Amino acid sequence: MSLKNSQYDAIMREYNRRQLHNKHIQDEHIAGAYAKIPRLAEIDQEIGALSLKKARLLLGESSGEEFDLPAAIKALSRERKNLLAANGFPPDYLELHYDCPLCRDTGYMGSEKCTCFKKASVDLLYTQSNIKDILEVENFDHFSFDYYSGTLVNPATGLTSLETAHQAVDKAWDFINRFHSSFGNLFLYGDTGVGKTYLSHCISKELIDRAYCVMYFSAFELFDLFAKNTFSRNSESEERNEYIFDCDLLIIDDLGTELTNSFVSSQLFLCINERLIRKKSTIISTNLSIENFLETYSERTFSRISSNYTMIKLIGKDIRIQKKLLGGK
Repeated sequence: MSLKNSQYDAIMREYNRRQLHNKHIQDEHIAGAYAKIPRLAEIDQEIGALSLKKARLLLGESSGEEFDLPAAIKALSRERKNLLAANGFPPDYLELHYDCPLCRDTGYMGSEKCTCFKKASVDLLYTQSNIKDILEVENFDHFSFDYYSGTLVNPATGLTSLETAHQAVDKAWDFINRFHSSFGNLFLYGDTGVGKTYLSHCISKELIDRAYCVMYFSAFELFDLFAKNTFSRNSESEERNEYIFDCDLLIIDDLGTELTNSFVSSQLFLCINERLIRKKSTIISTNLSIENFLETYSERTFSRISSNYTMIKLIGKDIRIQKKLLGGK
């Protein structure tokens, strides 16, 4: 996954901020130490003068006596450390310090991105996903099959609620593990509270941790944003639309809970179709049955979904109610 220019620029601005901040700290350290120990400034001046003298000797511009520059600098450096220690300063007090010593706050080690750059990318992607905080709780580490019944059976498949949940999780992991090489989409449907949103959050966390750009919207939020972008066209709205159409994974949650009209229906088709054209994955969750979905949205929208999405139906009792009955556990 490659970051968008604006995302990359945001990360590099942070590296620039760190560099300026750490240089400012070093300048303050040097000024304070020089004021307390004037000899330190003299040592630095002597090192500079010796280096310049050596360069002139090597270029034949000076007739001075040859000398061992490394040995002279080593002796002066030793004196500097002794002076710092004698006055209660650490040995590296005058040095420039880095938040990341590996890349020296540049983000790169040679031509390769540093591990800190990758972490910064993931942190940024979490922030931009709209669900940063909730993913700390709703993820596969906390997923439980305990709320799915081993006796409640779906007549259409013959599978129990528990077997259906296991099958859904297996499909979710297959979607995650193939994400880098295989374009796919998921359509999660079923009654309220059976774990559709939770499962989409689990998938989100896994993909963001792998540095993919994930954006989450409730259906209401998404169509409200589309309306604002449509009726106030400017560079900012165009950029927002571009993010929605081009992020690695878009999650549209609770489709069908928004106020549906011709504008919403057309924007849903536009979004789904545009992302299919760009081969960008989408997860849609809805409480609507297939029949109600067809009645609510256009047949061509459902045709795009049924032809290009893996359909996953979850069944069971409302997990939120079950948790309340168990005291929130």
